[in-house]
Amino acid sequence: MDLRVYLLAATVFLAGIAENICVGILPEIAVGLRVSTAAAGQLTTIFSAVFALAALVAVPLVARAGRRFALSASLATFAAANLIAAASPNYASLFGARMLMAASCATLVLVATRLAAALTVPERRGRAIGIVFMGISASLVLGVPIGMQIAHAWGWRAVFVAIAVPVLPLALWLGRQVPREDASESADPEARRAWRAVLGQRPLMAAQCVSIAMIGGHFTLFAYLAPYLQALRAPDAATLAALFVAFGVAGVAGAWLGGMASDRLGAARALWCCPAAFLVSMAVLPMAGGSTPGTAALLFVPAMMLWASISWSISPIVQNYLIRTAPELADTSVGFNVSAMHVGVALGSGFGGMLVERGALLATPWAGSALVAVALGFAGLALKPRRAAPRTSAQTGVAR
Repeated sequence: MDLRVYLLAATVFLAGIAENICVGILPEIAVGLRVSTAAAGQLTTIFSAVFALAALVAVPLVARAGRRFALSASLATFAAANLIAAASPNYASLFGARMLMAASCATLVLVATRLAAALTVPERRGRAIGIVFMGISASLVLGVPIGMQIAHAWGWRAVFVAIAVPVLPLALWLGRQVPREDASESADPEARRAWRAVLGQRPLMAAQCVSIAMIGGHFTLFAYLAPYLQALRAPDAATLAALFVAFGVAGVAGAWLGGMASDRLGAARALWCCPAAFLVSMAVLPMAGGSTPGTAALLFVPAMMLWASISWSISPIVQNYLIRTAPELADTSVGFNVSAMHVGVALGSGFGGMLVERGALLATPWAGSALVAVALGFAGLALKPRRAAPRTSAQTGVAR
């Protein structure tokens, strides 16, 4: 595999840390800036909301500017945003830095994915894109726990400095090694038609809503996981970091299992089974958390890892469904799904923040379960035409 693909994965790894790190250091930020836990949690909400919008806006901008320039510009902006975050004197400035960080991350992930495919021969492109996206899952396994340890030792501001420092050498090396391309002067009219076609197909839009509602349900709790664990178990810093490592490992496994389940069960069945299983796992979590101290490790940790694993499985399942349902619209519908996932993050973390603000932190798993139930309903809506017209399976290639 081309070395540049692994370096692109490293940039996405840093973007993944930036996106998720506030979840791990939420208490430190709240104390350091003298804001409520709910207010600190909105730093995740705004990141995802801006990411979702920027992922759509970045497509024509990258086409006009060229990928190499877009990569360099997004890396420079990303580094600057992290340094601004580190130096933020108050909550408002950190909030603005998170918005800038999110916009640069959206462009960075988009460009890195496209470049990985362009730098690889056709028969290895899927593997190259997979390597790039492993950077995001690896950020949960390694980056967030390491960031939590940095915050514990040197304060939360040091975490953003640590994210910014590796960006410069990556930007310089990739800026020289990535091939230059001709920039397009205008957006492709075919792309506009594809957007209209995706928006006009109910099964595709219902599947997008599955992503929004299920990920929203997940982030209702996950955005406040650190204070939730502290309220539930009062772990020390090392134990809290270890729990996030366990969560990340389960998440990486879940992404692989989701793809396998989609192939084994069929994209349509998996689209319904995943939120159904997730609903059960999320409802079990608070019950396992209420166990006695002696049985907590035996019940709560496995329950948390099951919850984490299923949460990461939905993305490959939805995207496989989108591709198989309308192969001719695959690029557009999968790109739309990247934004949809972050809409879900913003929805869930905002919903969770409202509960935390009202002193209902321990109710977040139940509230999240309600959103997952909505996802299950959208899954049924996506599959409704399939039950009414069984022959469509042969026409679209979606296994029943």
